[in-house]
Amino acid sequence: MKRLNGRIALVTGAGGGIGRAIAMALAVEGATVHVTDVDADTANGVAGEIIAAGGQARPDRLDVTDPAAVLAIFAQLKDMHGRLDILVNNAGLNVRADFRHMTDDDWKTIRETNLDSVVRLSRDGFDLLRVSGHGVILNLASIMAERGMRQLTGYSATKGAIAALTRGMAVEYAGFGIRVNYLAPGFVETALTERVLRNPSINQALIDQTPMRRFGTPEDIAKAAVFLASDDAAFITGTGLTVDGGMSASL
Repeated sequence: MKRLNGRIALVTGAGGGIGRAIAMALAVEGATVHVTDVDADTANGVAGEIIAAGGQARPDRLDVTDPAAVLAIFAQLKDMHGRLDILVNNAGLNVRADFRHMTDDDWKTIRETNLDSVVRLSRDGFDLLRVSGHGVILNLASIMAERGMRQLTGYSATKGAIAALTRGMAVEYAGFGIRVNYLAPGFVETALTERVLRNPSINQALIDQTPMRRFGTPEDIAKAAVFLASDDAAFITGTGLTVDGGMSASL
């Protein structure tokens, strides 16, 4: 029996990297996945991969910083399914700059995509998640929520806020049958980390700090996402699952 048979899922930023892996993993477990991304072509591509593999998916262009677009996607879900079972708030970015050089526009861009979107989708999707009876919100934070690294200060701030937001929502939403958790990935080889990881000295330093001596893969994160989205985690809410090869545990 597939763990997510019949579930309806929406994944933001699902056109590549971790979002793509999560969307595909949810589909393998039986969910119908709405694959959303600000880039319609990549959303189409991932949905096509899922369908070709025998899964169920629908691609949608979604700019998570656009309030009207978010309301529209939930209206569409209501018309199509009448509910939403799994919301994965994955969309995120970083504007690399030393903090002293970060502009107001830089900060606005990071905050609106990484944090404001989580607030908006988790709030505006509430009614559909409540109908589910076993609704799940899964937010993507990062181990950088509790660490510092040059040119990641703004990014780290939004990820720390996501952890706090998750705990608050979990307490408030529990009475409505909605669980809220977050994932805290370590360094995963994606387009977002490519610039850092292609520097040989930084690459080796990060490997040396990771007890498992490798970077994560999007699939590593996706497997953890499936667990938290499934009934295997039915008594887990308001917490974070760190998936970092032991980096956070290493001195």
